[in-house]
Amino acid sequence: MVPAPATDTPDGAAIRWIDVHKAFGEKKVLAGVDLEVARGDSMVIIGGSGTGKSVLLKHVIGLLRPDRGRVEVDGVDVASLGSTELTGFRRRFGMAFQEGALFDSMTVAENIAFPLRRSGRLTQAETHARVEECLEMVHLEGAGSKRPGELSGGMRRRVGFARAVALEPAILLFDEPTSGLDPVMTGTIDELIIELREKLGSTTLTITHDMASAFRIADQIAMLCDGRILVTAPPDEFRNLQDPRVQQFLRGEARGPLTDDTESAPHETGESP
Repeated sequence: MVPAPATDTPDGAAIRWIDVHKAFGEKKVLAGVDLEVARGDSMVIIGGSGTGKSVLLKHVIGLLRPDRGRVEVDGVDVASLGSTELTGFRRRFGMAFQEGALFDSMTVAENIAFPLRRSGRLTQAETHARVEECLEMVHLEGAGSKRPGELSGGMRRRVGFARAVALEPAILLFDEPTSGLDPVMTGTIDELIIELREKLGSTTLTITHDMASAFRIADQIAMLCDGRILVTAPPDEFRNLQDPRVQQFLRGEARGPLTDDTESAPHETGESP
């Protein structure tokens, strides 16, 4: 049985990393991460490629377990859950992957219905109605019969969002939601993330390299550097921080304290056991 959410936690934290360490072989990725996401907030985590942003996210949904430290979601220690408990626990989350990660063999409607059918909560008629509702939320009414290959990149992302919110999750996770999109579509996706969060009342955790997007959607921005959280601040405060590592990242400079005399880190997609 999955522990019930501890909604009365005194600090109101939905997600908490406590002194989290993680290494893959000789490569130390996380070296004592301490970070909290307040319930109902939108947290954006930034940092260079290979710094461990995706690793942080994988700990939240139990795909990885820390070598040391704890990851808590609504007061529940994720690492304490068994495989059966994790299945139920993950229903608290809506996950939107890079590029949408849709099933090419399914229609848009079938993709969105997939988590609904797996949950077994709804009848066929209720599932159809919920799919239509989700399509409306992402402004894709009438697109249910199309296949992913017929859609633009931005439309595929929106279908991915619709699938992510199908079960009305308490926590929404976005992994590079605007990667590869033009500025206009990026703005559209950002507005949609804000809309979905407000409509569902969800806590939102986003990983991105896009600082313009981060400033639009975040209540708090956290920067991961050298395996730890360098700083956490609201957007207006973050852009004015004088730490040279923050300023180098914001300006996109090739040389500076983040890159000088350091070795290249592996790309995050390779950070797996």
